[in-house]
Amino acid sequence: MRILMAAALSIPALALTACSGSEVSADKTASRAGAHLQARAYNSGFELAHQTYNGISPASDGNIYYVLCSESIDTGAQMYCYNPAADSVRHVGDLTEACGEKGSKAIVHGKSHVPFFESNGKLYFATHVGYYTVKGGRELMGVPPPGYKPYPGGHFLAYDLKTGKFENLAKAPQEHGIITMTMDPGRGRLYGITWPNGYFLRYDLASKDLKNLGAISQEGEAGSGPAYRTLCRSMVVNPGDGSVYFTTSEGDIHRYRYDHDALEKIEGEDLRKDYFGSYDPTSPGHMGYNWRQAVWYPKDKAIYAVHGNSGYLFRYDPAANRVDVVERITAEPSRRSGMFDKFYYGYLGFALGPDESTLHYLTGGAIYQDGRPLAARTKTQVGARGEENLHLVTYDIPAGAYRDHGPIFFDGGGRPTYVNSIAVGRDGAVYAIANIPDNGRTRTDLIKVPGPLARK
Repeated sequence: MRILMAAALSIPALALTACSGSEVSADKTASRAGAHLQARAYNSGFELAHQTYNGISPASDGNIYYVLCSESIDTGAQMYCYNPAADSVRHVGDLTEACGEKGSKAIVHGKSHVPFFESNGKLYFATHVGYYTVKGGRELMGVPPPGYKPYPGGHFLAYDLKTGKFENLAKAPQEHGIITMTMDPGRGRLYGITWPNGYFLRYDLASKDLKNLGAISQEGEAGSGPAYRTLCRSMVVNPGDGSVYFTTSEGDIHRYRYDHDALEKIEGEDLRKDYFGSYDPTSPGHMGYNWRQAVWYPKDKAIYAVHGNSGYLFRYDPAANRVDVVERITAEPSRRSGMFDKFYYGYLGFALGPDESTLHYLTGGAIYQDGRPLAARTKTQVGARGEENLHLVTYDIPAGAYRDHGPIFFDGGGRPTYVNSIAVGRDGAVYAIANIPDNGRTRTDLIKVPGPLARK
């Protein structure tokens, strides 16, 4: 294992890739105009790093564990550990090797797009494919070139925090990746949704039994036309009865019934709310009525979730079977203008803090110049309507208090972008995987932001 002393990067504003002087000026004006946060960037040493969704979590040992993804056909995703006390980054392992498939000449495990879930001293997570074939603007399962085998399928994995060893638990069927995952620690169950077809998996740790309960939403993201559906990226366990909740792009709420070992659609309530907007579930490019990210709030025995495109926070009470819209928790510029944030799918960086009362949300806010929002710089900014600053928003659930803590900048004016992950440390510091401007190029790595709880 490699140990790298984490280095803070002081990134000058002119290091922003393809960024004009006027845009840099807009950044500096924004930071001087009001409250803002200063991020620190780290270099984990993985040159092939690509955007990570979810893929970062705090653990009971006080460390932050994260995955840097890869689009390479040969080199898969890498797992790292950041130690806040030592301010150091340690390479934990290669996920393809952890799956027992290193050197097999199959498409590698390029991604892990799920959080880590901890139970009995182990972290549980899953792998996903990173090598795609793009057709008609859509990412499809990668077709292996001559000499390579197809992607073998995503794995459920465990990582022992004491021994540092990986355990290969089970593999998804039909060469699918695992794009969504949750865990019921009390019952020793892992749950996953596969990509691209959207099969619901459940794995029992004690019996080592993997069961495929079938497709949850038409043909998922493998479908086209009427059969296409964007898949839910977040599932929530009710620890009381073991139910697992997820949504569909039509706005239906579904659950896995632990007592029946079966799936069912919730009747009498849904997410087709006027506040969220209007969506065609057969059309790619948005999450539809799916919640984007959701968490279990123990004090209310309820689910708090954010609708991706509109940025509305809402509460779902399983006992009452009722959805209550709570507050729009987009960045303040979006709230003032009445416009959506700039990322079509919404943001996955949404989590309860260590106080188990404060929601933390990393979301985008438009950058205004001469009274108008800046347009997207390049066509490669997939899912972006325009340039944006990353904002940290908190919502105190008991107090019902929203606060935008302002845009996030690196020293010198550059900003982290393309953030769809979050971990809140014991001290309240906020971590994420971001695109980082670095001497005229952009790289993907860990960032750290002093959080509001840390400053209390």
